Amino acid sequence: MTSIITRRRFNFGAGAAAAAAPLLGRSALAQSPLGVGFIYVGPIGDYGWSWTHDQGRKALDAHFGSKIKTSFIENVAEGPDAARALRQLAQANNQLIFATSFGFMNPTVQVAKQFPKLKFEHATGYQRADNLATYNARFYEGRAVIGTIAGHMSKSGKAGYIASFPIPEVVMGINAFTLAARKVNPNFTTKVIWASTWYDPAKEADAAKALIDQGCDVISQHTDSPAALQAAEQRGVFAFGQASDMRSFAPKAQLSAIVDDWSGYYVKRVQEAIDGSWKTGDVWGGIKDGFVKLAPYNDAVTPAARAAADAVKEGIVSGKLHPFTGELKDQKGTLRLKAGETAPDEMLAKMDWYVDGVQA
Repeated sequence: MTSIITRRRFNFGAGAAAAAAPLLGRSALAQSPLGVGFIYVGPIGDYGWSWTHDQGRKALDAHFGSKIKTSFIENVAEGPDAARALRQLAQANNQLIFATSFGFMNPTVQVAKQFPKLKFEHATGYQRADNLATYNARFYEGRAVIGTIAGHMSKSGKAGYIASFPIPEVVMGINAFTLAARKVNPNFTTKVIWASTWYDPAKEADAAKALIDQGCDVISQHTDSPAALQAAEQRGVFAFGQASDMRSFAPKAQLSAIVDDWSGYYVKRVQEAIDGSWKTGDVWGGIKDGFVKLAPYNDAVTPAARAAADAVKEGIVSGKLHPFTGELKDQKGTLRLKAGETAPDEMLAKMDWYVDGVQA
């Protein structure tokens, strides 16, 4: 069962909800479906980040049926608006609420304190509480795979990267992509344009065109619409999809795509909420865990590029390869990792520097 929450439909306060609860009786409450709410930073039709989280919500509906009732609010701005949306979900009888964007972190912490009996989860964040857990995906692993392909496929040795905001999640993706490409071509460079948005098709398309005009013949992105891919298709260059397989929008341009899959995690956490075993914690899953997948390679991907990408993916899954392995220096020549040393999660989660080869 699913509902789309609008702010006009649910305008009662926490006091009204609390007052109504005793009237239902314990047996009625026990038989009620578990309410599971989501807030999304973009529209569910972005075919990127918000779309993939909503696919996870739909997987919950398919798996649990009448045992749960899911609802969502889309296009929630990061900041105070997120707190209002979270309160709305909390007051609408949701017992487990997922906040699915980095900028929702502080509002989620705030609202979780106001509703200590409810369970909250925040994607890509780092602040936790007894009723607030965090979860994330190791997208940088996927970017190491597509960076390897880019290194093989780029004739100019220049890639364009459309980035959203300079948070560690985005920076580590730029770095992982560049490091992998430079293993193939030591002179490879990545030109970054900051879009300052997660979802704005017009901005994303303009950024892609500007990068192509600067000589980039491969486009990657950490924004959510297929617009950049479509621009690449129109200009005859290669590109990579973001968060989902976007090849239907650019069948010639898309070489592959990083595909986010939250379904397994959401099913697991909802089951734990139902059976009473849910606990706070932090989960960071990657390719091995099924959180990150790669879309099928385009036929244009050369055998050498395909084999190299598969080797990177297999190395990551086996644990023999870590995308951030030293010796590693940043743009300024500062040693960040010694030879053979791999980056600890703490370093990745706070990454605010670029590797050599990044032009940003």
